[in-house]
Amino acid sequence: MSTRIHYRRFAPTDIGAAHALTTEVKWPHREEDWQFVAGLGNGFAAVCDERVVGTAFSWKYGADSGSVGMIIVSPAHQGLGIGRRVTELALEELGSRRTMLHATPAGRPLYEKLGFVAIGALDQHQGNACAPAVLRLPPSERLRPLITRDIPRLVELASRASGLDRTVVLPALLACADGIGLEREGELIGFSLIRRFGRGQAIGPVVTPCAADPLRAQALIGHWLVSNPNAFVRIDVPADSGLTDWLEALGLARVDTVVKMARNAGTQWPQDERFAQYGIINQAMG
Repeated sequence: MSTRIHYRRFAPTDIGAAHALTTEVKWPHREEDWQFVAGLGNGFAAVCDERVVGTAFSWKYGADSGSVGMIIVSPAHQGLGIGRRVTELALEELGSRRTMLHATPAGRPLYEKLGFVAIGALDQHQGNACAPAVLRLPPSERLRPLITRDIPRLVELASRASGLDRTVVLPALLACADGIGLEREGELIGFSLIRRFGRGQAIGPVVTPCAADPLRAQALIGHWLVSNPNAFVRIDVPADSGLTDWLEALGLARVDTVVKMARNAGTQWPQDERFAQYGIINQAMG
C-alpha cells in the first residue's frame, strides 16, 4: 500500500476531502473551520488512490516562530509512516523557527523523535454551559465592546500573551469572531473572542494581565456564557490557568488533556511578564 502513497502540497480544492478525514477520526471541524486554518498556513496532503488520507499544516508567526497542527491520518492508513512524513514536510517549511504544537498521548512519542519537548499541558472543556454568577471587577476596570481602532492593541496583547506574532492571525480571526474588551482607566488590558466552530461556539483567545486569581479571565469568558445561554461551547485553557474547576461547575466538562510541546525553544516557551493567555485560538495555532 505504501507504494501507492504520494505527498503533495495541500490545495484549496482539498478542503472537502480534509473535512471528510476529520469526520472519519471524529474531529468536530466544519468545512468553514478548515478554510480558516488552511487559509493562514501551508499544508501537505498524503494521497492514496487519489484520496487524501493524511494532512499536516504549518503556520509562520513573524520571523522566528511557528506552529504545526491538523496532523491527521485516516485510521485505515495508520502505521505506514504517513503521520511522520507529513509532519516532517510541515516542519521543513518552518526551518529553525521556534515551533509549538499540542500533542495527544498517542502522538507524543513521534514528536519527541522529531525534536519536540513537553513544556506544559492544555485542557479541553466543552458542553452546554450555564451562566455564571455576576463577577465584580476592580472598580477601575470594565468590559466594553471592541472597536476597529483597538486592532493594533489587540494584536500586541495577543502576541505578548502567546509568545507568537499575531499580526496576521488576529485580524483574520476578528473577521469571523465577536469580541469583548477589558479596559482599565481608558487602557485596553485584555480581551476575549467567540466564533462559530464545530458543534457550536469556541471561545478564544482570552488574554488578561497575569494574576494569581483568574477573575478577569472568568469575567471575559462569563460574558459569552451569559450572552449565549445553554449554547454548546468549547474552550481550551492551559492546565495551570486556575479555570478548570470553575468551568466544570458551569457545565463545561474537561473532555481531554493534551501536551504542549516545543522545538528549537529549549524547555520553556517565552513568557511575557505582564500578560497571559487563559484561552487559546485552537490547538493547531496556539
